[in-house]
Amino acid sequence: MTTGAAAHGPGGQGNGLRADLARIADWIAPGSHVLDLGCGDGALLAYLQSAKGCRGYGVEINDEQLLACMRKGVDVIQQDIEAGLGMFHAPSFDVVVLSMAIQMTHQTERVLREMSEVGREGIVSLPNFGHWTHAWSLLRGHMPVSRELPFEWFDTPNLHMSTVRDFEDFLRRLGLVITGRVFLRDGKPAGWLPALRSTQAIYRFRRG
Repeated sequence: MTTGAAAHGPGGQGNGLRADLARIADWIAPGSHVLDLGCGDGALLAYLQSAKGCRGYGVEINDEQLLACMRKGVDVIQQDIEAGLGMFHAPSFDVVVLSMAIQMTHQTERVLREMSEVGREGIVSLPNFGHWTHAWSLLRGHMPVSRELPFEWFDTPNLHMSTVRDFEDFLRRLGLVITGRVFLRDGKPAGWLPALRSTQAIYRFRRG
């Protein structure tokens, strides 16, 4: 699976990470064994290795992103995450991460189930299609375009858009227990009415 620009890229945080990746990094304990699916340029793993003594692997299919990972000293496997995670035993990792890519997956249920099998904990960040500006765009007769959803309807790689409540219901239907959540609005905590005001959501979960 190619995650391209929607995967890990530069952010405006003090640690150099994109806003959602910085929050994810805060959740990961020092020394953890981490699997980062659709790892992009390896920014998250590189930070975790240097700042928290973590170890692990990235999974990425894009050739340019693979080279970027290697330049950062990140161990990376070239594979489409939808081909399955059968090369890993369960549970092989403390944490499995999928950031800003769940909406691009064809087999979303399979991906989430396998994350929960090979890892003791899963973390997913995703755009919130329920943001009020998206509803306003639809009322005006247009598909939403935003920083988190920058594509037009005819060239988008996004296949499955959800609101935060949709995603929470889906996790519960899969028997996964939500152990933490953060709602961001332009990189900062959304505060009140997060289902309508957040542009991104981040969830941590485990098997029930």
